[in-house]
Amino acid sequence: MPQSSMEKINKFRDDRNWRQFHNEKDLAISISLEASELLELFQWKQSKEVVEKKPEQLKEELADVLIYSYMMADNLNLDIDEIIESKLEKNNKKYPVDKSFGNNLKYNQLK
Repeated sequence: MPQSSMEKINKFRDDRNWRQFHNEKDLAISISLEASELLELFQWKQSKEVVEKKPEQLKEELADVLIYSYMMADNLNLDIDEIIESKLEKNNKKYPVDKSFGNNLKYNQLK
């Protein structure tokens, strides 16, 4: 049976005895730092340019954000699929299709 992404992440971490460093505060900081590195790829460039010219760096930075996010969810005993489903349900109420289709208004600006 293949390992899940979470199992692979935890094995990588545990093989190096890094669990001791991965508290929620430091994971939150790491998520933010990696998201900033992802954002930095786009600084002063058009989106298309980065997507076309730096796909490997995009993958790596996005993977770092996701890995730290998975680790935080695991630390908090949160099921990733459940918390995403819950958030999508909330967003569906905040952004009904009939009011939000084709525009980028924030939920409190929808009429």
